[in-house]
Amino acid sequence: MNSYLALKAIHIISAAVLFGTGLGIAFFKWTADRSGTVAAIRLVTEKVVVADWFFTLPAILVQAASGVALMRNLNYSLSQTWLAWSIVLFCLAGLCWIPVVWLQIRMRELARTSEREGAASMGRQYQNYALMWFWLGVPAFAAVLLIFWLMVTKPQ
Repeated sequence: MNSYLALKAIHIISAAVLFGTGLGIAFFKWTADRSGTVAAIRLVTEKVVVADWFFTLPAILVQAASGVALMRNLNYSLSQTWLAWSIVLFCLAGLCWIPVVWLQIRMRELARTSEREGAASMGRQYQNYALMWFWLGVPAFAAVLLIFWLMVTKPQ
């Protein structure tokens, strides 16, 4: 396997990890929140924070590095509209992800407190954070799907 194919494989695998982990995190977090069970919400929220640090963050870094390396390897430039838009969308997704991580950490702390105090449900602040978390995910996932489309089709 030549270096280009290895780099391309790394880029594709990191894209799969990034999207798959994000989708899995979103599904389990959203499902736990909908359950209303404080212990489940606390447990899942703790695991979500860990998963973002161990899977999502490294995948983001590998995506950026392998993307730049592929650009150089293939002599692509930002004058190619599909590539410029891919980078803009990648940055948009990242700008959504940063507050999402902050919200997840805050929700983890609120869930720990609620469980420790024996609360029957999560408080209003948690629900507000969960709503913001959800709506930040919408443009982030849309951006990633558009990036996939741009990478596959490379429209002129």
